[in-house]
Amino acid sequence: MIVGIGVDVVDIARFERALVRTPTLKSRLFAESEQLKAGVPMPLRSLAGRFAAKEALIKALGDSTGVSWHDMLVVSDGHGNPSFELRDSTRAIAAGRGITAIHLSMSHDAGIAVAYVVAESEIANS
Repeated sequence: MIVGIGVDVVDIARFERALVRTPTLKSRLFAESEQLKAGVPMPLRSLAGRFAAKEALIKALGDSTGVSWHDMLVVSDGHGNPSFELRDSTRAIAAGRGITAIHLSMSHDAGIAVAYVVAESEIANS
């Protein structure tokens, strides 16, 4: 059963300005593993997509209280398909809300990054 849906859109140029204006922002938002792919820095459009994914996850969870940026990592499988690795507080929040599966889709084009998240539960909430 779907228990939450979230979508977020990020203007890549605006995101870049924020990163330039606040040099520590990148490390506050992303774990080192999210900033690199095979040891090479992720392109800005990919970071913007990951930020959109985290914002969309917060919306799907229904509340940002207790959520930490470093407790919701965007990871990719061997085929490049994105998903979340939830840790600590964010994993506990999802479990507390009965969420058993989270689906993530991300894209970027024409200066915009977008992410869509669907949170599911195996048990219908009454």
